[in-house]
Amino acid sequence: MPTHPAHLPAAVALALFELADQTMRDAQRARRHARRRRIGETLRPGAGTPLWNELAKQALPLLAKRGAKAQLARQLGISRQRLRHCLKAQRACLDGERALMLLCWVAARQRGRPLPLQAEPGL
Repeated sequence: MPTHPAHLPAAVALALFELADQTMRDAQRARRHARRRRIGETLRPGAGTPLWNELAKQALPLLAKRGAKAQLARQLGISRQRLRHCLKAQRACLDGERALMLLCWVAARQRGRPLPLQAEPGL
């Protein structure tokens, strides 16, 4: 039986709801089997850090130009190796202040503007 065009948005919304429900159930099942974290434990990059993963994904193409990684590392006040561990290898995350600085840097670069040089964090 053909679906009336007025019922199409409702059918799409229902299908999305069912998919989201199944995704939530799968995530709950995976969480049951995952190691319990202690309160205040440092997050590691992975499935539990979707915002960090997206920020790293957005930053990597902007670092293709020669010297861009070194310049960003200097602005963040970290070594190039630490920057690589955070963005490329996904083995570490930046602290809150540096993550916000990285977010501002990505936003400025995507708009074609350089982020003004800042003092190193902690000074």
